[in-house]
Amino acid sequence: MRATLRSRTWRLRAALVGALVAAFALSAAGTPALAADPIKIGCGMALTGGLAANGKAALMAMQIWAEDVNKKGGILGRPVQLVYYDDQTKPATVPGIYTKLLDVDKVHFVVSGYGTNLIAPAMPIVMERKLVFPGLFGLANNEKAKYPGYYQIMPAGPNPAVDWTGTFFEVAMRQKPKPQTIALVGADAEFPHNALAGARVNVKKHGLKIVYDSTYPPTTVDYTPIVRAIKATNADIVFVASYPPDSAGMVLAAHEVGLQPKIFGGGMVGLQFAALLTKLGPRLNGILNYDVWVPEPTMKFPGIEAFLQKYQARAEKEGVDPLGHYLPPFAYAYVQVLGQAIQATKSLDQQKVADYIKSHEHDTIVGKVKFGPNGEWAKGRMLQIQFQGIESTDVAQFKKPGKRVVLWPEEFKSGNLIYPYAKAMKH
Repeated sequence: MRATLRSRTWRLRAALVGALVAAFALSAAGTPALAADPIKIGCGMALTGGLAANGKAALMAMQIWAEDVNKKGGILGRPVQLVYYDDQTKPATVPGIYTKLLDVDKVHFVVSGYGTNLIAPAMPIVMERKLVFPGLFGLANNEKAKYPGYYQIMPAGPNPAVDWTGTFFEVAMRQKPKPQTIALVGADAEFPHNALAGARVNVKKHGLKIVYDSTYPPTTVDYTPIVRAIKATNADIVFVASYPPDSAGMVLAAHEVGLQPKIFGGGMVGLQFAALLTKLGPRLNGILNYDVWVPEPTMKFPGIEAFLQKYQARAEKEGVDPLGHYLPPFAYAYVQVLGQAIQATKSLDQQKVADYIKSHEHDTIVGKVKFGPNGEWAKGRMLQIQFQGIESTDVAQFKKPGKRVVLWPEEFKSGNLIYPYAKAMKH
């Protein structure tokens, strides 16, 4: 009996090994002849749970990058292989995943999953092992640790908590007549807290008078009373820091109540995704909000169009954001930087790769990137865009220029702010 079980076990193992060999052979099909020993890059990623929609899109972008690299002969003549696990959007899963990647899978490099809360639990592990650690859209993850091996690809700027909202106020305070008062509102949750704290620093810098400053429970479903209270203050600027569900709720309530400050928007997460763009349609007109990449003529960095063509061709089948303008290009770029550094240093040494990344400017599909000592972009590039000329809920219009006009930074400006908001709502 034992001999039979042992025999079955070995047959199963042999079949598994055969399947893995076949899978690897298929993945390498169509690529130049590459050594059999791949450079393995590991990560956890939100493939289920609250951040799954973005996590799946990010992983697909990374896979496109790996395919692009392998088609060109790999890195150092070796193919790139991604090793990943579903972190389920649960921070508690992250330490175990990264320990397994390093100790069992023996990956050569690790990169973060998506988002601040999923990056933080990996930091102690990568710091203890002195690893280079690319981060994907974490807000101020390295603020306290100041770990030299960390860099993150979101273009917030060297002081992310404040810089993230700084460009919104730069645009707002250039208008005539200049705004004098502001209402600040957001969800009672981690990101809105950070965004509102940064906004208050900028409010003080520009001498605005706060006439409303409040948060609401994340479970809020009716935003009409909140918007009515804000309307009663007659604030010149209404700055909103919100997650996607409340971003939609605030926009719909603003239209229902007839809220018409001089400027409306700021830190509304979700107004970058096809799901909300098509849900809100013309109600978006006039909103001034942050973004990271939009299809304006000023944002056509080398490689971005080729990437989006590949991404969008797969997106519907994969069930992810059909536009892919927000996170996917940056998910491609953060491993692009890592790959370029490995190639340039001709080394898998963590310290050499980290030093190279920090000391050089990098060409990526999201433009030239230079990191500062804390791993944030040395010069921030959070876009401020205004929704203009949206006539329907058709997703195709958002692939064209002129719908999300870039107002800031100056070097990427593609149009002018229509001011005030009431006037812009009609365009």
